[in-house]
Amino acid sequence: MWKGHLVQCMDTQTKRSFKNLLYEQFARIGKALSNGHRLELLEVLAQGEHNVETLARETGMSVANASQHLQVLRAAHLIEVRREGVSMYYRLADESIFRMWQAMRTVGEAQLAEIDRVVQTYLQDRSELQPIAARELLQLLRDDQVILLDVRPTEEYEVSHLPQARSIPVAQLEARLVELPADRQIVAYCRGPYCVFADEAVALLRARGYQARRLAEGLPDWRALGLPIEA
Repeated sequence: MWKGHLVQCMDTQTKRSFKNLLYEQFARIGKALSNGHRLELLEVLAQGEHNVETLARETGMSVANASQHLQVLRAAHLIEVRREGVSMYYRLADESIFRMWQAMRTVGEAQLAEIDRVVQTYLQDRSELQPIAARELLQLLRDDQVILLDVRPTEEYEVSHLPQARSIPVAQLEARLVELPADRQIVAYCRGPYCVFADEAVALLRARGYQARRLAEGLPDWRALGLPIEA
């Protein structure tokens, strides 16, 4: 009641100043997200904590460029940093940051036809890879009907991974095919729906005669659904 009375007593100029200042603070987040490199950094950080050198390597940027983008994200309080000796390790500020990125993906896919065209141009018909949804995969794991491969970098697997997942980074997969039984269905997963590691893994496995599919989502999406994670 008292707060309502306070707002009613504001003059027009004061109310306008309040609104301008308030929405300008929200706009700080929009400004921080208005760069494709920074969105990709958030997706990689959703896998777990990384130093700047790893982030630069995984996103194809120079260390200096990656560091500049990280500072913008940090200024908007979207990421946090931890110092260990001379190294700085970055992580998402909290789980709501990934959920915001999920929401952006959903809106973009629904409203921007260009996103679908880019995916179709570079990834061709992904339906041929028979994507499997998270809850269906969980049931297959419980019934011991599939072998699950985590094809992300090993350090991301060590931070957290899906239950029963084996770590075979996509770059090592061809050399380690002997570890996989030829008579079992295999599901590969990576960072998210636009990560190509799982696509590459499934294509390679199928070319070698394996039954293989890709998980439609990535590890952060799985975690956001409240499904079990191993660390």
